[in-house]
Amino acid sequence: MVYFIGAGPGSVDLITVKGRDLLERADVVIYAGSLVSKEHLEYCKGDVQVYNSANMTLEDVMEIMTMEDAMGKLVVRLHTGDPSIYGAIREQMVELDKFNIRYEVVPGVSSFTGAAAAINREFTLPGVTQTVILTRVEGRTPVPETEDLEALAAIGASMAIFLSISMIDKVVDKLRSGYKKNVAIAVVERATWEDERIIMGHLDDIVEKVKENNITKCAQILVGDFIDSNFDKSLLYDKSFSHMFRDAEDIK
Repeated sequence: MVYFIGAGPGSVDLITVKGRDLLERADVVIYAGSLVSKEHLEYCKGDVQVYNSANMTLEDVMEIMTMEDAMGKLVVRLHTGDPSIYGAIREQMVELDKFNIRYEVVPGVSSFTGAAAAINREFTLPGVTQTVILTRVEGRTPVPETEDLEALAAIGASMAIFLSISMIDKVVDKLRSGYKKNVAIAVVERATWEDERIIMGHLDDIVEKVKENNITKCAQILVGDFIDSNFDKSLLYDKSFSHMFRDAEDIK
C-alpha cells in the first residue's frame, strides 16, 4: 500500500494526526527533501528506509514504490503542503495503476492557508469576495491562455499565487492590469517555518520590498481586497438571522 501524505506547509506540528500515524508505521518513506522538514523523519521507526526525492526522477520513485510494495512494505510518499495542489501526484498514481498497486491520499495543510494564517486574514469576506483563486504564472510549466494572471485578477477575487516569487515583476504587472487599482498584497516566505518572513504592501511598492529583502523562493503571494478593506458581518452569527440551529432574536 502506498500513502501520499501532505506534510503541511512547514511546521512539523501541522501534519494531520492520520499522516503522523502512518509516518510512524511506515517501512519506507520517500520525501520531498527540498521542501519537507527533515524533522518529520524523527517520528519514523528505527529501521525505516528513507529516500530523498529531490534528486530522483519519476522513474526512480516508481522503481522504489513497486519494489517495496511487492515485498509487502507500507510506503509513504511525503509531499509538502497538501499533495493535491502542485504536488505532481497524479502522474505517480497513473504509474501505480499499471501495477495494480493500491494507494490513498492523506490531505494536508496547504501553504496558501498557512500564509493566510500568518497574516491573520480570511480569504472570504461578506461584501468583499466569496471566491479564492489558486494559481501561478507561467515558468517552465506553461499556464493555459484562459488562465492568464491578468484575466484572473480582473475577477476581483482573493488570490494565492504559487511558485512565482522569482518573477515578482511579471506578477505585479499582470495583477495591476487585472485589478485596475493599487490593491493590497502580502508575501509570506516559508509560511509556518521558524524563519518565516512576512512582507506587507501594495502593488506599487511590493516589488521593491521583495527585492530589498532578497526573497527569491519558497514564498506565497497573497493579493486582494480581503487583506485590507471594510466588510460586512456574517449572517451566520447575526442575532436577527434564523437558521436550523438558532431562532432569530426579536429586534426592538
